[in-house]
Amino acid sequence: MLETNNIIAYQGLEGAYSHLSCRHVYPNMQAVACATFAEAMFMVERGDAKLAMIPLENSTAGRVEEMYRLMPKTHLHIIGEHYEAVNHCLLAIKGTCLEQLTTVTSHPQALAQCDQNIKQLNLTPVAGYDTAGIASEVSKSDDVSRGAIASSLAAELYNLDILQENFQDVTGNTTRFLILSKEVGLADYQENVSYITSLFFTVRNIPAALYKALGGFATNGINMVKLESYMGSGAPNGSAFHLDIEGHPDERMMQYALQELGFFTQELRILGAYPAHSFRASNRALPE
Repeated sequence: MLETNNIIAYQGLEGAYSHLSCRHVYPNMQAVACATFAEAMFMVERGDAKLAMIPLENSTAGRVEEMYRLMPKTHLHIIGEHYEAVNHCLLAIKGTCLEQLTTVTSHPQALAQCDQNIKQLNLTPVAGYDTAGIASEVSKSDDVSRGAIASSLAAELYNLDILQENFQDVTGNTTRFLILSKEVGLADYQENVSYITSLFFTVRNIPAALYKALGGFATNGINMVKLESYMGSGAPNGSAFHLDIEGHPDERMMQYALQELGFFTQELRILGAYPAHSFRASNRALPE
């Protein structure tokens, strides 16, 4: 029987990139696969898991829209973020030579990200539902002409050969994950640590509400790094927003900015304040 305090939930099958992220960040926790994002999140809400590893956006495919609709419906908190490099591998059953392949199957996004390499090998792409699931299917067949594109972890779990690593056409494809917990997600402030604060808010139904609400961040020198808008549930009189900003709520200038934001919003929730992942610093744009 698994101990609830040692479980981290993720969406997908074993070998998915979410599973790989769980291994990289929490190698000593038991990663549990869930069919949907909602199921993984509600496992944490029910106390059946301590954490959930949930993707929010991908540098190639864009945002995971479903997450923005789910977050306001839960009472979970963001306690951290993780950036996972998506390194696709060309997989096949044991003993297969590259020259034997004629088709390759994967999720449409993975196929698109590997399009040039697929064409170079003269393979026929076949779209499937899930990278890890397809790897599992290939492992159960004896068809040496069929390849799969999935993670190195999928190769390990399903006993497949890696014919080519880094099979994607362009390097740098990265997915940002949020680590969710039932516990309040406000890390203690430390001066020498860079923080990200994530907010959810809906603006009041007045002219230029968003402009006025965000003005406090500019006047107080607070950098906004992400702003996503979407329709709130059953609230036609105010748009909903997800906002990521650099800073911690305990900082004085941040408090001034949040106070001004609160004046022009009808709902405001701090989803979490957590240390910024090192990926942000290494990929910050250089000054001109």
